[in-house]
Amino acid sequence: MPASGEQSRWKRAGLALRPSEWRTLAARVRRRRRGRIRWSRRRRVLTALGTALALVVLPVLGAAAALRWEYAGEPAADARTRGKDAIWLGHAWVDGRRTPEELTALAAKVRRTGIHDLYVHTGPLEHDGSLDPALAPGAADFLARAHAAMPGVRVQSWLGDVVAPEKVGLHLDRADVRDRIAAAAGQVLDLGFDGVHFDLEPVHSGSPGFLALLDQVHGLTAARSVPLSIAAPQIDPVPGLGRVTFALSDHGKYWSAGYFAAAARRVDQVAVMSYDTSMPVESLYGGYVARQTSLALANTPPDVDLLMGLPAYWADTPSHRGDAETVRAAVRGARLGLGPGGRQNFGLALYVDFAATPDHWAAYREGWSD
Repeated sequence: MPASGEQSRWKRAGLALRPSEWRTLAARVRRRRRGRIRWSRRRRVLTALGTALALVVLPVLGAAAALRWEYAGEPAADARTRGKDAIWLGHAWVDGRRTPEELTALAAKVRRTGIHDLYVHTGPLEHDGSLDPALAPGAADFLARAHAAMPGVRVQSWLGDVVAPEKVGLHLDRADVRDRIAAAAGQVLDLGFDGVHFDLEPVHSGSPGFLALLDQVHGLTAARSVPLSIAAPQIDPVPGLGRVTFALSDHGKYWSAGYFAAAARRVDQVAVMSYDTSMPVESLYGGYVARQTSLALANTPPDVDLLMGLPAYWADTPSHRGDAETVRAAVRGARLGLGPGGRQNFGLALYVDFAATPDHWAAYREGWSD
């Protein structure tokens, strides 16, 4: 029932009520007060949720818009092959599984493009850094036939393995491991390869052991007048993003721009693995490649060859959407990032021969080589 003072005011206003009516009125007042309290709490919760959602969604939308903008416009007419392209080739070429007819077919494909380097898988390295010579019994024969079928094309030995501490693999911080990797590089050069190509993953941004390895092996390759090249991760799309993703996932996906530049200074050629980006649609992937191309150009010394990787394979996973990460989008994105009058020691690299389809080859040729 209302307080006596309030009841008296209502009586003076001619609003005298029976006791049962006072109780009904009082109940209505309490319900309205509880409703206002509940709505106030609900409004605070909804406001907090809306703010949190905006903090997540708006940056994502902004990043998507920026990538879509990177993919807009037409590539420069002169952003075409410079004859500095490459392709990764699987292990079957050096273990005897590939036939002479298949080599003839590969040579025919290469002659119609700007491909200058073949990265032929010759490893993998053992986790201690050594290379088992029995892994590539057909290497010398393949090299002789490849050089005859494709005059002027360099055949580099692709050596790879997983890297500690993220994986159970190579400990690049250990000098003895680096010594054995350098010895492996000497082995493949003794077989007649025209260069050494390292694909060691995942090398964490800032790793001093990897830089020390490049210094050591580059001395060997320079003495033999052959190139040292590396497959490099993507560069932080936003400064510091690599540290954030590493803290959340314990996976070293990106290199900082500074670390990329430090590695590039120690080699003759860098091939950026510009795929497995998690981009959901083709236009965003193409814009991402354009952005990566711009970043790589800014952080690669002028005398070092720079190549951007093309995803000539199919997968449909959280990190690689097959309908989005296409050769067509990567070629167009790289051309947009290169721009008019871009550097001449620039190319594209197809990954990988045993998964590449006629459509992949056609997209590469039509978008870049023709």
